[in-house]
Amino acid sequence: MDLHADYAPVFKALGDATRLKIIEMLSCGELCACDILESFEITQPTLSYHMKILTDCGLVKSRKEGSWIRYSNNTDLIEQIKIFGDKITTEQESCICKCSKEDNRCD
Repeated sequence: MDLHADYAPVFKALGDATRLKIIEMLSCGELCACDILESFEITQPTLSYHMKILTDCGLVKSRKEGSWIRYSNNTDLIEQIKIFGDKITTEQESCICKCSKEDNRCD
């Protein structure tokens, strides 16, 4: 598993202010698309576009309830992203910074 490739779509999805706000809203629990839409000055198709990006990368889960779709954060993936963030911001034995400057290779 290449975490860099796996997490790239997640970080790309988080690179939009609307999607960040949606993730924050979902931290309070599951919401219907109509509830999310009320917090924005966007159209329903635009919300659908954002929700597709969030669900496709795995950050958000969806379930159909009658004619509505309900969304929730994928807390397992969010926890993995937190761990990954800690890993890439903390010196590791396998860090590139451990490379020998003399022979340009890692120890």
